[in-house]
Amino acid sequence: MSLYEDRLFPVLLDWATRPLYRDRQRLLARASGRVLELGVGTGANFPLYSDKATEIHGIEPAEALLGLARQAADHCEQPQRFHLQTGDAQQLPYPDQHFDTVIACLVFCTIPDPDKAAAEAYRVLKPGGTLLALEHVLSERRWVQRVQKGMNPAWRHLACGCQLTRDTTRTFLNAGFRHVDSVHRRHPKLPAFASELLDGALIRP
Repeated sequence: MSLYEDRLFPVLLDWATRPLYRDRQRLLARASGRVLELGVGTGANFPLYSDKATEIHGIEPAEALLGLARQAADHCEQPQRFHLQTGDAQQLPYPDQHFDTVIACLVFCTIPDPDKAAAEAYRVLKPGGTLLALEHVLSERRWVQRVQKGMNPAWRHLACGCQLTRDTTRTFLNAGFRHVDSVHRRHPKLPAFASELLDGALIRP
């Protein structure tokens, strides 16, 4: 990992996602039971969990970010709820049907094999368990799609693997998830190329 990836980009990412604070707050408040958060990053989501989340597990492939996440967990109420480890969403180190809730928050844009990661999220969820997702996705507007596809090669490099052209809704549905109240919407405070969001809950039948 480079200095940019380890130190500078996490700060930039937390700054860039500030407009999504209330969206993350609303989504994370719905997490309950034994929870798994994919790609915890710096741990920015940790203060947003309610008491309904009785046990919170998190994975992060980057050791430098995981160190920051552990510091964030230590400063939360009930830090004993948090169980963090290095891990890969494409090969989760958990048994089948282990979690009540899985969180996918601005992470599926970066995972190298999103189909494999979605299948793993499905595997570790209990039947009837909930996938809570907040992901920026490929636009439904053609002119924005052209912008996203044109920007994607440079963006992927600058944003440490993040891609603007993922159809994450289709990825989840192909893995077997079903919509509960997830919607595809535009965020008014984000630039057009990154404003299209998948937001809400899907379920493992």
